[in-house]
Amino acid sequence: MSTSRFSPQQLPRLEHPDGSPIRALVVDDEPSLAELVSMGTRMLGWDVTVSHDGQDAVRQARAITPDVLVLDWMLPGIEGPEVLRRVRAFLPDVPALFLTAKDTVDDRIEGLSAGGDDYVTKPFSLEEVLLRLHRLVQRSGAATADEAELVVGDLTLNTDSREVTRGGEQVQLTATEFDLLRYLMENARRVVSKPQILDAVWNYDFGGQANIVELYVSYLRKKIDVGHEPMIHTVRGAGYVLKPAA
Repeated sequence: MSTSRFSPQQLPRLEHPDGSPIRALVVDDEPSLAELVSMGTRMLGWDVTVSHDGQDAVRQARAITPDVLVLDWMLPGIEGPEVLRRVRAFLPDVPALFLTAKDTVDDRIEGLSAGGDDYVTKPFSLEEVLLRLHRLVQRSGAATADEAELVVGDLTLNTDSREVTRGGEQVQLTATEFDLLRYLMENARRVVSKPQILDAVWNYDFGGQANIVELYVSYLRKKIDVGHEPMIHTVRGAGYVLKPAA
């Protein structure tokens, strides 16, 4: 488990349309881990409830109607996948992130097959968990962001209207192209690797899928860079970087 110089305050603040805070339910039978995750999510400005066993987690979910779940896989009483199944019976759309010591590809497939929207192995980086939770809540539609517009050079992306313009001209993107561009713009001037892009845009990091990143980057280039100075650059052996045109 590790932390970095990343600060949760760097992320756009998420809240409900009425201004109330996002509600998270963190479930882990290791108090130190539960406290670490709850501390980080509170720094995002969210209301956090902590539970240490499966049965209590289901009761807490009924009481607080969380916007996102953080579930340890192995829990006393009821394991994480069964907790999720029971919670989804009355909160069918709540996103869930599993925390687990299982780290093989088969284990990850099992975690996602159990209904989890994302999967993080222990020991984990708090930065990674917070970034993944932030993205899950964004994608769920439960929240609005304080900063809906991303701007890099003459390229603009609005996360609310899902409109993209380059030099004032509208650019039509598919849903996946939009998510990829948003990730590149959120990390403007920073080189991001193919595995990082897979993880952020497609929500998995299994091997042998780097070609899908290359394919969608080529799609984006045809829509963003054609007729303009290029903004999306390949860094050989490292990944891709988006930066303002020279």
